[in-house]
Amino acid sequence: MKKIDFSRRNLLQLGALSLVSGSFITTMNKAISQEVVSQNEIQSELTPDKALELLLEGNDRFINNKVSNNNRSLSRVQQVAVGQNPFGILLSCADSRVPVEILFDRGFGDLFVVRNAGNIATSEEVGSIEFGSLVLGAKVILVLGHGNCGAVKAALEGNPVPDNIQSILDVIKPAFNDLTPEQKKDIPTAIKANVKLQIETLKKSSVITKLIEENKLKIVGGYYDLNTGKVSLI
Repeated sequence: MKKIDFSRRNLLQLGALSLVSGSFITTMNKAISQEVVSQNEIQSELTPDKALELLLEGNDRFINNKVSNNNRSLSRVQQVAVGQNPFGILLSCADSRVPVEILFDRGFGDLFVVRNAGNIATSEEVGSIEFGSLVLGAKVILVLGHGNCGAVKAALEGNPVPDNIQSILDVIKPAFNDLTPEQKKDIPTAIKANVKLQIETLKKSSVITKLIEENKLKIVGGYYDLNTGKVSLI
């Protein structure tokens, strides 16, 4: 076994190295903390309209192949590890073709995302969105439907489905109550009707309604075109 040199010189060198390393880590942690504070200040200054604008600008970059890879670096991971200040909330479908952070060219800590089949607002989802807006301070809620949504199509068809899948369809079906027979044949129309229904459900939350009345939050609906990548407001 190689003998370790514990001479006074080596110990002093090790001590100096430890001090430098410790100082570097402290400096990095301080910088990260300052960045989180900065992000919090940026979020607090955002209006709901500006937050929505940021989302749409990100989607515009995406569909024009001009993505900026905002906040997707390892340093960003470290920044948000100590706290999050998302500016937007997405209630979207769990469909694998709808990765919302990519669609809006956003990264770690930007969006508070709630996903399920059919982008439905059941009590658990509403509670999560209340948390994202009241506690985390997000300024905009976007309920996002998408083309060729299987959950909406299944709800329209009305065929028997097993176990808990039926509970999803039961939440979607009331969206079709005011549609004409002709409108029910048009899948995009039915998908948008479901988005509007889920928005109305969210607006029944006293937490969300209060924030909207105080101009601290806005809620909108969107439709994602699978063929073009574009998100259009409903």
